[in-house]
Amino acid sequence: MRRAWVFPSAPRAVAALFVAAALAAAGAGLWTMSHRARIAPPETPSHRVVRQIGEQLGPGAELRYAEAGEKRAVCGYVGRSRGGAAVGFISVPNRILFSDDPLPTEFREMRERYCPGFLTPPPSVRLGT
Repeated sequence: MRRAWVFPSAPRAVAALFVAAALAAAGAGLWTMSHRARIAPPETPSHRVVRQIGEQLGPGAELRYAEAGEKRAVCGYVGRSRGGAAVGFISVPNRILFSDDPLPTEFREMRERYCPGFLTPPPSVRLGT
């Protein structure tokens, strides 16, 4: 009686199983990469400031001026209401502080760390001396 041919030797059988497993893993990986949810790119600083101001002060707030600070910080002025007095702010990715908040020391430290030239008076200029 003749034996059915499956694999001529045991080492070839083991090698064929490893190849089949590797091909299945590669196929599963490619399918997962093509069907997974995409990761959103990080929020730009200007969009972050507008979002933070809207969340903290509401829809009536008005961004008046913004400038890039150190690292990913943004410094500027905002009106708590349209046409209202301007208030300084410092925005970092996870926080926004305003100059009239009840944390003046923390605001000053953040200003010195992230926006060293912001909210400082210009040097006095003497003309005609």
